[in-house]
Parts: sequence; structure tokens; C-alpha cells
Amino acid sequence: MTMGTAAEELAPVKPPENELLVITGMSGAGRTTASHALEDMGWYVVEGLPPELISTMMDLVARHPGSVEKLAVVLDARSRGFYTNMQEGLAQIAAAGITYRVLFLEASDELLVRRFEQGRRPHPLQNDGRILDGIQAERDLLAPVKDQADIIVDTTDLNVHGLANAINELFNDDGPITLRLNVMSFGFKYGVPTDANFLADVRFIPNPHWVPELRPLTGQDSKVRDFVLVNEGAGEFVDRYVEALMPVLEGYRRENKHYATLAVGCTGGKHRSVAISEELARRLDQLPNVKVNTTHRDLGRE
Repeated sequence: MTMGTAAEELAPVKPPENELLVITGMSGAGRTTASHALEDMGWYVVEGLPPELISTMMDLVARHPGSVEKLAVVLDARSRGFYTNMQEGLAQIAAAGITYRVLFLEASDELLVRRFEQGRRPHPLQNDGRILDGIQAERDLLAPVKDQADIIVDTTDLNVHGLANAINELFNDDGPITLRLNVMSFGFKYGVPTDANFLADVRFIPNPHWVPELRPLTGQDSKVRDFVLVNEGAGEFVDRYVEALMPVLEGYRRENKHYATLAVGCTGGKHRSVAISEELARRLDQLPNVKVNTTHRDLGRE
């Protein structure tokens, strides 16, 4: 399959007339910041809506055509019936022919604890226990929600402005539905990204770290990039990986999933994964209605 043929096959999909975005996730992971960013883009945001009232809210919107084109509802987990009530509400609006997406905001335990301690407030589910107890209870409660989410954003390394920019990148789209891809390089020795939809291991490529003149450089330097890409199997890997992604991206469109993270790992996240990520991003960015962002998680580490 050539890139030209693949690009032609990835046809645009017309966006729905009314959009519903369900925002949920870990307490302290940035739901309020995401809400404010959406409001700045013209979305109508309802915070603290009980999940069983989702269908009621959409019914009110349907009774006033044109009043609300983009609606976001923010749900937080305060009861053990949260997941069941949410699923029932979403099933009702799906039966009514309404398209929706679920955005799940995630963050590390360490960061969430720090945010609650700085705010001098308890976690909503900790009861008489520790903040960590509340976080774990919420993770258990939201696990099935996260598994079924259309978009997962890990805010661990994002400040307020970074999260607002990420939300703007994801949802400020006035044209045909755009599939947004984040191609992320990382180092396996620092852990696998928790929000990766696809994971590629490029440690099969010879490591530039062992070439003295390349060691201080990174995969963004032309000498390292050339060293990586000319190695046997590297170019073929990129070709076949892009080709393998084509039916996946098309399927995402059909299922109204608009965001995915492609994580590419090597040992330290400095040479091979960076060069391969840059090349994958360059190739994928040529596809119509696909927006590609490249991040290098571990590039600045020693």
C-alpha cells in the first residue's frame, strides 16, 4: 500500500450537528481547567451533573434546536452507582441517535496527593482515611469508565496552561472531524506511558549511545536521524507501521474516536525513539484531516 493510496482511503467524516462531550476522570486531574478551556471556545458546559440526568439534559437541548451546538457535561464519581448510572444515561442518548465522546482526565498518584495537600482539602472519597485511600477508591470506581473512554489525557506533566492548550488542540475544530495523533517518544527505563493507545519498541535498532560522536546528540539531530533510519529494518518498520495503522485510523473515524497516542520507546528516550517518532509524525501528518503532535517525554533526562 503506498502512502498516496492510504491517504486517499482515509476519507473525512461529517461531524454531528450537535456534539456532546462527557468529561470525567480523577479528582484533581484538571476537570475544572478543561471546562474553562471549552467555555472559552464556545462550548456550553454543565458541571457536577449527576450521570442519571444526562439524557434529561440532552432532551432539553433537543427541545430548543440551535440553542446549544456543543454541550459538555462534567461528571465526578461520588457514589458506587456512578458507572451504572453513567452507562444507562449514555445508552439512552445513543438510542436517541445522539453522538457523544468521553474525555477521561488522568494523573499520577504523587501529583494528585500534592494537589490536594496544596489545596488543603480532603479527597472526596477518602472518608476517614488518607488522601491515597481516596485516590485508590476513585481509581477502582472509574476503571471501567477509563477503559471505555474515547480520549484519555494524562495531566501529570501539564500545568494549567498546558492542559488548556491540549483541550484547545483536541476540540477547537470547525471543519471535518480531525483525527488527532500524539506521537510520543519515551525511554523504557523511565516507565511506559500510561495513556498510550499503541506501543512500539525500537530497541532492535543499534543504539547511537555507543557511538562516541553521536552520544551527546539526540534523535532530532540529522546525524543521529540518519544513523537510525539507514539501519537495516528501520525504514521497513516505519513503512509497515504506518500501513498497519491505516485500518485502525479509519476504524477510529467510524467509531467517532478522535484522539490517540502512539508511544515509541527505546532504552533512554534520547536517540532511536526520538528519530523514529519524528519520522512517523512526518509521514502521518501527510494524511488528510489528521493533525499530528510530537512530544519527547524523556528527551531532557540524563
